[in-house]
Amino acid sequence: MTAALTGSSATARELIAAVAPVFTELPGRDAFATGGPLGWSGYDDTRARARTRTGESEAVVCGIGDAGGTEAVLIAFEFGFLGGSIGEDTGERIENAFITARDLSLPVVSLIASGGSRMQEGMHALTQLQRIARQLVRLRAAGLPHLAVLAGPVTGGGWATLGAGADARVALPGVQVGFAGSRIRPPGADPHAYTAEGQLAAGQVDEIVSAAGLGPAVARWLSLLTRPAPGPVEPPRALRAVPLPDTGWQAVERAREADRPRADAYLAAHFSARAPLASTDPGLRCGFGLRDGRSVAFVAQGGTATSPAGFRAATRLVLLADRLSIPVLTLVDTPGAENGAEAERDGVGAAIAETITAVAGCRIPVTTLLIGEGGSGGAVALTSPGHTWVTPDSYYSVIAPELAVAILKRGSGDVRTTADQLRLRPQDLVELGIARGIVPV
Repeated sequence: MTAALTGSSATARELIAAVAPVFTELPGRDAFATGGPLGWSGYDDTRARARTRTGESEAVVCGIGDAGGTEAVLIAFEFGFLGGSIGEDTGERIENAFITARDLSLPVVSLIASGGSRMQEGMHALTQLQRIARQLVRLRAAGLPHLAVLAGPVTGGGWATLGAGADARVALPGVQVGFAGSRIRPPGADPHAYTAEGQLAAGQVDEIVSAAGLGPAVARWLSLLTRPAPGPVEPPRALRAVPLPDTGWQAVERAREADRPRADAYLAAHFSARAPLASTDPGLRCGFGLRDGRSVAFVAQGGTATSPAGFRAATRLVLLADRLSIPVLTLVDTPGAENGAEAERDGVGAAIAETITAVAGCRIPVTTLLIGEGGSGGAVALTSPGHTWVTPDSYYSVIAPELAVAILKRGSGDVRTTADQLRLRPQDLVELGIARGIVPV
C-alpha cells in the first residue's frame, strides 16, 4: 500500500485494492440522462470529461470483495469524478449495493471520498441522502454491520449519511471530515474541527489508521463485527490474589488502592485483539475484542466517575452489539457518575437512564465483572442483573460509605460501621444474591 492513499489523491480502485485485492464489480447503469434532472447547461460535457479523466462512469464503484478473509460489499468513491459528489445515478448504485448486501447477508464497507450532494442536480441530488438513509436502516434491521473508511475529503451528505451513519468509523490521518466543506465554513472557524483528528477528539471517529495499516484494520474490524462469540461470555479471572476482606471498610480501602489492577489490564489479559469505539470520557473504554477467535463487545470503567458522554458511548456499544448478536462484557469500576453542575447540564440522569435501558433491553447476554469500586447509579447502569461476578478486591454499594453517613446525618466516625451495615463486601454480594460468585485468580 502506498502513500497515495492519503487524502483525496487515492482513486476508488486504489482504495478497493488496499482492502480487498479480490474484487468483483457490480453492474451499474452507464447511460446518463441528457442534461440531468434540471437540464443544467454544460452538465453533459462536465460528466463526459470526468469519465475520460477517471475512467469511471460515476462517482462510486460498487462490488463484492474479500477483505482479509471476510466477504463484504464495497462502496468506493472516486473523488476525481466531480469531487465524489452524490447524484441520482450515484444514489442508485449505492442503493443497489445495500440491497445486494442484504440479499447475500454480507457486511458493507464504504470507502468514502465525497464532497456531498451534486449541485448540478439540485434537490434531486439532496433527496439521495434520504434514499441512502433508508438503506442504512434496512441493513441495520437485517443485523448486518456497516464500516465506514473516511479516505477524504468527507463532507456534506457523504459524511451525514454513509460516514456518520455507519456502525464504526475509521479514518486516514489528516483527512478532512466534517459536514461543512472548506468553501462554506464560517470565517475564522477552527480548521482542526474539520479533520479526522478533530472528529476523533469529539468522539465522532472511532480510530485513525495509517495508509499502510488500512487493509489490516478493515480486516480486523470486519472480523470483530461478524464473528460473535457464543454467549453468555465467561467473566475474566481476577488479576490479583488477595484474601476476602474482614470488614466493609477494608473492602472499600482495598478497592481504592492505587496499585490495584484496572480495566486496561483486564482487557489486555482477556482479549487477543481489540477495536475501539469512540469515547470522549478518558475513564471509559468500549469496543470489540477477540477471545478464542470470536468477538465480544466490552464496556469498561477505569475507576473514575463516569461522565454523560461516557454513558452515551456505552449505550452506543450495547445497542450495536445487541443488533449484531455479539455478547457483551462490562467491567464495572467507578465511584459513581459525575455529579457536578456541568454533568447535570449535559444530561447525566438521562444518559444513565439510556444505558440502564439498553442493558436491560438486550436480547443477547450481558456479563458483568465488578473489578473495583461499584458506586451507586454510575455502576448499576452497566451491571447485568443475574449475570454479575465480583473480584476479591471489589465492593458494591448503594452509595459510598462517606456519602451514606452524610445522607443519614451521622458523624464522620460512623463511616466504618456504616460500611459494615451496607454489606458491600464481595462475599456479602454473593450471599445477598447480587453477584453469582467471586472469580478466581
